[in-house]
Amino acid sequence: MVAEDVGALIHAAQAGDQQAMTQLIEDNNGLIWSIARRFFGRGVEPDDLYQLASLGFIKAVRGFDCGFGTAFSTYAVPKIAGEIRRFLRDDGPVKVSRSVKDLGTRLRRLQSELENEYGREITIGELADKAGVPVEEAAMCEQALQATDSLERQLSEDGASLGELLGDSGMEDAIATRLSLRQALSELPDREQQVIALRFGRSMTQTQTARVLGVSQVQVSRIERKAVEHLREAIL
Repeated sequence: MVAEDVGALIHAAQAGDQQAMTQLIEDNNGLIWSIARRFFGRGVEPDDLYQLASLGFIKAVRGFDCGFGTAFSTYAVPKIAGEIRRFLRDDGPVKVSRSVKDLGTRLRRLQSELENEYGREITIGELADKAGVPVEEAAMCEQALQATDSLERQLSEDGASLGELLGDSGMEDAIATRLSLRQALSELPDREQQVIALRFGRSMTQTQTARVLGVSQVQVSRIERKAVEHLREAIL
């Protein structure tokens, strides 16, 4: 792409054109990945590093002055790397113990085997029973290892998604939200983590979740509401 086209896209993106920003990210995807790869092996998943690099790229677009007389890529590279370094220095990755990782691997393998055998999706209760571990432990393990949740996943009985819960944010805010969600989930009280794991990790209804945890549906609803409030406070 010629410099004039890049400059036009940058100006459009700076004016709030999300399509222009998306085009810039797609056109520079190789550059973004090349910088993210420099930080592989630091305890952060590759996809999370890419999201961080994308966030740095977006900030570079917003801060670039075409009158600098400098190529945009020259300006963007240190901005992208700096965003990743800041995260590694100030926030760091969520730590998951080796025992949790090992159990999670065993549970996922067992889940796949059982679903192939039964020809249907198994419940967390069935999985825990076959693995010989408490239901709560299986649920907590799955929650700790699951990928950062989708912004479109429903977070309430009325169908509200996380994206709706957090508001209509721009692309930069959306990326930051995805990166912070796993951390926010890990900091919830144990019972709230269990409910979130069963409700949205296993897609259980509140009634099914109540049966697994040995509480009433009303209690599950109350715990879920508190968890959503805590997530909102942590992320917004």
